[in-house]
Amino acid sequence: MERNLVRLLLFAGVIVAGGAGLAALRADRGDTPNPASQTAPEWNLKDLDGKEVRLSDFKGKVVILDFWATWCGPCQREIPGFVNLQKDYGNRGLLVIGVSLDEGDVTAVKTFANRMSMNYPVLLGNNKITSDYGNIEAIPTTFIIDQQGMIAGKHVGYVEKRQCEAEIKRLLRL
Repeated sequence: MERNLVRLLLFAGVIVAGGAGLAALRADRGDTPNPASQTAPEWNLKDLDGKEVRLSDFKGKVVILDFWATWCGPCQREIPGFVNLQKDYGNRGLLVIGVSLDEGDVTAVKTFANRMSMNYPVLLGNNKITSDYGNIEAIPTTFIIDQQGMIAGKHVGYVEKRQCEAEIKRLLRL
């Protein structure tokens, strides 16, 4: 990943980690429950074992696509909620996918994913996916993609489990 993007993400993570910074960020950008119902860009990424995974592999499912990093405090706080959502709704058509924006050795990401008991696919992000999804400028950034592959929601910064749950229940018609 390019150095400038890493610096920006690191800076954003520091800002977002503070409560006042998070409140200011949310006030400036607001969550986007329905970002013009655009088609989610296709991607082809590797998982932690080197296997290629594509978004189109999950057509027909509601996908929570979460951009995060191991060093990001707000990312760490929201992962348990995603673990619970996958556990509670995975058999009803939900799939959580974590896209790690960490650099370097995949071993650190694997260790972190195991420690956090991440029960969903963790993929290794790159410049192309961050660009395709609107130049991810802060993490965590989470997209909710409906069964037809349309972006149904976007959240920049920490998102509460209950907020994602309400959105996925609506999409899953529960």
